[in-house]
Amino acid sequence: MTAPETATSAAPRTTVEYIRYRIPQERSAQFLAAYTRAARELAASPHCVDYELARCEEDFGHFILRITWTSTEDHLEGFRTSDLFPAFLAEIRPYVGDIDEMRHYKATSVRGQGSAVPTLYAWAGGAEAFTRLTEVFYAKVLRDDLLAPVFAGLAAEHAEHVALWLAEVFGGPAAYSATQGGHSHMVAKHFGRGITEPQRRRWVELVQDAADEAGLPTDAEFRSAFLAYVEWGTRLAVHFSGPDAKPPAEQPVPRWGWGVTPPYRG
Repeated sequence: MTAPETATSAAPRTTVEYIRYRIPQERSAQFLAAYTRAARELAASPHCVDYELARCEEDFGHFILRITWTSTEDHLEGFRTSDLFPAFLAEIRPYVGDIDEMRHYKATSVRGQGSAVPTLYAWAGGAEAFTRLTEVFYAKVLRDDLLAPVFAGLAAEHAEHVALWLAEVFGGPAAYSATQGGHSHMVAKHFGRGITEPQRRRWVELVQDAADEAGLPTDAEFRSAFLAYVEWGTRLAVHFSGPDAKPPAEQPVPRWGWGVTPPYRG
């Protein structure tokens, strides 16, 4: 009952604004204080995803402000015309003349994550951990009065395929995409099954019990991230199993991280 994104929950096309400042050291304390106050307006804006002001280690007079906006248009036509902007501008106006660059950037396909922070896949114990999880879980499912009818006629390799899916979702190799067809293949598994909310909740309960029995890590950070995906995925499984569900546009297999969810776009 794992599930990828709905057609309406694709990640938004955000834009990143970079503003580079050159601030004399004698004005840096006031500059930081001004942006601390101005940040309240950014935090209150529905068009601002996140922001960060960084200071150069080699030259303390150089600062870079990074602001992620929901779009360039939302920044220029939304935030800048909103009631929040005058207060924001009043705080930073004394430093406008210190700007070296102020531009919007779109992300490219060159992106990734280093190994300084382990993936959820690695933290869980790799492929073997997810194989144990699905073996224990589907043994429970087939004995459960509420869920057994949903999985009647389950293929012998089903647990293995779900293990590959979960491993990929949590940061492991893209084996599910390579061997099973990826996102669209998983979506198709749910069409017409009419999964109910009680069945979804039982699925969530049993997979947590299976995680305990399979020896997955029990630290709060891992389990909260694990459960967040389970809740997200099962709710979308219910959606795709309904009578009015339509196949979504092709999307990559979702990748889940520590406290990270796909960007919300209502």
